Amino acid sequence: MKLVIVSGLSGSGKSIALRTLEDLGHYCIDNLPVFLLKDLAAGLSTTSDAFFADTAVGIDARNKEEDLHSLPGLIESSRAKGIDCRLVFLEADNETLIKRFSETRRKHPCTRSDRPLAEALLVERNMLEPIRRVADLRINTTHTNVHELRDLVRERMGGDTSPKTSILVQSFGFKHGMPQDVDFVFDVRCLPNPHWEAALRPLTGLDQQVVDFLEGCPDVLRMRDDLLAFFKRWIPAFETDGRSYLTIAVGCTGGQHRSVYMVESLRRHFEQCGHKVMVRHRELP
Repeated sequence: MKLVIVSGLSGSGKSIALRTLEDLGHYCIDNLPVFLLKDLAAGLSTTSDAFFADTAVGIDARNKEEDLHSLPGLIESSRAKGIDCRLVFLEADNETLIKRFSETRRKHPCTRSDRPLAEALLVERNMLEPIRRVADLRINTTHTNVHELRDLVRERMGGDTSPKTSILVQSFGFKHGMPQDVDFVFDVRCLPNPHWEAALRPLTGLDQQVVDFLEGCPDVLRMRDDLLAFFKRWIPAFETDGRSYLTIAVGCTGGQHRSVYMVESLRRHFEQCGHKVMVRHRELP
């Protein structure tokens, strides 16, 4: 039996993640009281009904704080019963969450007459921090739209039994802010910048003219080969350690040329090695 627990900050996309899991064939329960999780796990560990073979539950700040703090222990006891239990935690920065609540006009579960939304978000973060720390997968949706989140959940929670690590590689521009919750960040701003070539400026690292320009620079090829050698050496170590997911970010100034090229180079390498690869170019339309 498999049990996916979806938790996270209000407004970060938990409902979207649950609906996506439901589309993938999971039996889904939203807003499960934590104290019922033990009974659910006991039932799942004894049933032979294939209808519940893949179950997902949503647990969030609508629970009591003391119950939320008991969740990590309940997860371990569920695993001891032989259940493949995974915890997914969704989050976003405060500015994004405030904007989403202002657009939907929904009430935050931690707001009160004397507690504005910004303070409610802080209370919620503190309540959920013990869960966040033990999450098997953390997804930051600050720069992720609904469609991208659905794709990400499908990619990472779709039930693939391959022992290969699933890899997300993304390009970004440092001037637009650093990505959050990534395992590796590489800075390629030291490489020649196609932006200063008038004919290349409107293009991206996906265009052959930019690829030809960058591959004509020895430093670009050296950095690419160094990165490929690094991951060729160390990804097997992550797999041996049981790591199912790995997130890699490559940044340049604007996230248009150099980082995009390098991410595509990594993608081809990882696919040739048999990994499931998802690519995001954060700054490209």
